[in-house]
Amino acid sequence: MPNRVFSNLQTRMRNHCRARTNWRATWLLAGAMVCLTTLSAAIPALRAAPSEGSGPSVSPSSIAGGAGTKTIPSGTEIFLQLKTPVSTTSSHFDEAAEAATERAVEVNDRGAIPVGAVLSGRIALLIPSSSPTDRAKILLKFNTLKLPGEPAVPLDCHVSDVDNAREKVLADGTIQGVLASELPVTLLNSAIAKMQKKTGGSQQGQTARGTWFGSPDTSINYPVGTEFSVMLDKPLEISGEFQPEFARQIPATLEESVMQVLSQAPRRVKSKKGNEGGPVNLVLVGSRQEIIAAFGRAGWTAAKDQDANSLWQTFEAVIKGKGYDAAPMSILYLYGRPEDMAFEKMLNTFTHRHHLRIWKVPSAAPDGRPMWLVVADHDNGFDIRPGVISHSVDPLVDLERAKVGADLGMTGLVDAEQLVSVSTPARSGLTATGGKWESDGRILVVDMKP
Repeated sequence: MPNRVFSNLQTRMRNHCRARTNWRATWLLAGAMVCLTTLSAAIPALRAAPSEGSGPSVSPSSIAGGAGTKTIPSGTEIFLQLKTPVSTTSSHFDEAAEAATERAVEVNDRGAIPVGAVLSGRIALLIPSSSPTDRAKILLKFNTLKLPGEPAVPLDCHVSDVDNAREKVLADGTIQGVLASELPVTLLNSAIAKMQKKTGGSQQGQTARGTWFGSPDTSINYPVGTEFSVMLDKPLEISGEFQPEFARQIPATLEESVMQVLSQAPRRVKSKKGNEGGPVNLVLVGSRQEIIAAFGRAGWTAAKDQDANSLWQTFEAVIKGKGYDAAPMSILYLYGRPEDMAFEKMLNTFTHRHHLRIWKVPSAAPDGRPMWLVVADHDNGFDIRPGVISHSVDPLVDLERAKVGADLGMTGLVDAEQLVSVSTPARSGLTATGGKWESDGRILVVDMKP
């Protein structure tokens, strides 16, 4: 999707998420209790699940011809993936850092920066956490942009967001870590120690391991592939023009078939109890194998079924404040049946994750390939209300539609993507657990390469 559209939605989402930061520890602690309860209830009915997924991959677009100069205005966000790992425990001050663009930047509907362009810089600040009251900090300064077939150009920017991170990004781009007291594992260890002391019970287990659930890790660790964005502080002059990674319009015969499917398809997902939830916001055209391959290349992981291992890893991720990108997802329904596939993507906290569910459509595309409906949204916290303890969903579901389209588009496995308007569009409503959502009602069609 065009960078300028995604940038506006991304900024709105980030502001919405930051407003909830003060409640993060409370959400995680409540979520830990829910996970522990679910674990004990689910163990008698175990079922195995496969593990799938691989790291993301990006490759540069080709040069299209004319080399006119374009100006990218200050304030533009550029979406990136780390090419070098960054850590407050293993990296060093002034060490080189590189990232690659994961979304094209357009100027007047013309390609200015393609997918796979490289930003180079250094670690300008690195402060490990030396005590429970100290926050780790790291500052990445990128100052050079290298486009395919063009000389490197200087740029002035700062880190503006780290996707799905538990850390906070300050106004100058400094990434600030969490405190031990903000992680549920600290609260649980403390509560259990107090209970043991009050009841006079043995603390042998705690003494042997140091803490009941392990020590809190407050370091900042971002592996290769971590998604983040930088914002331009000054206008950027760019030469060259680049082709898009995929066509912006699907074939007419396919569009006709998709519109026929959508005219009869349900607009919203339902819970097991029959409560309507979020909207259908994408259509995928391709085989199951093609879809699995594309999501794997884009860094998404197939969700596991609930079993003792997956539930315990979920509980551990919640209380320790870390990610688990194969966590089980609740089952939702379209066409009266559960999803056929489910994928998710997160970083270092279970609080935030991109996730989606996929259902096969009864009819096929003109060339015989399967078509699939997708419901995609973004968890941005825990929703704790009377009778509800669950993830909260970002109400701007069109942002997730754009995110999925952009991620698939960068894999090189997509022929075309097109937004289509439908009759009786789903523009607002509640999720299955009662959270609000809103949309422009359009649906993104993604035509995979056969």
